[in-house]
Amino acid sequence: MSTRERSGCPISLSLELLGDRWTLLIIRDLVFAGKRHFREFLQSDEGISSRTLAERLQTLQEEGILTRSDDPTHRLKAIYRLTEAGIHLLPVLATLGAWGSKYRKADDDLAQIATELADGGEPALARVKERLRQEYLG
Repeated sequence: MSTRERSGCPISLSLELLGDRWTLLIIRDLVFAGKRHFREFLQSDEGISSRTLAERLQTLQEEGILTRSDDPTHRLKAIYRLTEAGIHLLPVLATLGAWGSKYRKADDDLAQIATELADGGEPALARVKERLRQEYLG
């Protein structure tokens, strides 16, 4: 996945990194599902291929959205963790989730979670960001 910058527009720059189908779903799985291993990401309902997953994880590392480290409990596994830049994508996920809950045929339980997070505003986002900092940075 290329992140070659085509313009200085902040929306364009963001979309060049995050605008494909898979990247935000990987970040979603880190934020909401607590996934940290390659195989866990492969098990998501959307069915990402291992090649696409490897490419997206590599790009997210290169762009400073997540880090990769060896898993001390298993030699062949790696652990992926969000960085501060990755944690700051939470409002994007909350807004997309709330929009999808309102205008698409979303799962009722997941829609409720997304709407509550978005409707909770900055205090709700701050609580989740702090939890993520504890999990990934702390």
